[in-house]
Amino acid sequence: MDQVRTDLALEENERIQEEKQEETRGVRVEESYMEKEDIRITTVHIDTENAARQLGKPRGTYVTIEASSMSQPDEEGHREVSRQMADILKEMLPRTEEGKELSVLIAGLGNRNVTPDALGPQTVDHLCITRHMLREFGRYAYEDPATPAISSIVPGVMGQTGMETVEIIQGIVENIKPDALIVIDALAARSVRRLGRTIQIADTGISPGSGVGNHRNSITRETIGVPVIAIGIPTVVEAATIVSDSVNNLAQALSQWETMGMLSRSWNALDEAEQRNLIRELLSPQLNNMFVTPKDIDASINAMSFTVAEGLNIAFLGQQS
Repeated sequence: MDQVRTDLALEENERIQEEKQEETRGVRVEESYMEKEDIRITTVHIDTENAARQLGKPRGTYVTIEASSMSQPDEEGHREVSRQMADILKEMLPRTEEGKELSVLIAGLGNRNVTPDALGPQTVDHLCITRHMLREFGRYAYEDPATPAISSIVPGVMGQTGMETVEIIQGIVENIKPDALIVIDALAARSVRRLGRTIQIADTGISPGSGVGNHRNSITRETIGVPVIAIGIPTVVEAATIVSDSVNNLAQALSQWETMGMLSRSWNALDEAEQRNLIRELLSPQLNNMFVTPKDIDASINAMSFTVAEGLNIAFLGQQS
């Protein structure tokens, strides 16, 4: 049976816990909450191959930042999210030999011409790029001699280039030999409430397009040859998910009506996968594979790209955009 499409390891773990009513073996979850800033940070460690198969995610660490301020025009709130993101990135980046500057390639994945998919390209637009300056003027081009060599690329999508994204990145990595690759991409979520207000940072790489069923070759340490950190924000949700949530809310309301109790219990007797399959059968073919995005996604992408870029700039240069 089809499962809901989501790129968030946190949501996959929540789904399995709901189905089994128990903790997932081989998965460790750590949570922290900053009450004043209303920021929740959840770290999901997938430790075993069996757990990886259950969640449909590679073994590794997935850190999720959830903040209500990300969906609001709150500059200080966005800045705090950027600072938290920078701290997480610093922990994930590889350590270099003493006296050797860190070299990082940042790839903004996605299609700049499709607004919900433009997070990666727009984020790269706001980055502080240093590699060319360091090559021209040496390590003292910046006040801090340990300034990392940051380079970036927006590889586009196969429909624009005729090449797999991983092929383009492989060629660049072989040439400039960075210590790490950071990829930025838009994601798909299971929950509407996580759209535009959640950042996932993972040390496992990424499979572009997997959230919307358009699987491309994975960008991982195994395929690229260097550590790969993936940063993503969910911008779309499957239409069937919205319908399912609405029906569940309706069933809960009807359960309060004694005369309609049987209808509610019949629906609630189905597990989530059965409910979703029934909804897919009832939906018209045009809606069955549709993904939905917020109406103000253009403004959201603009704000989120600044937030992610600022987090990267703080992590590498200790400065805000």
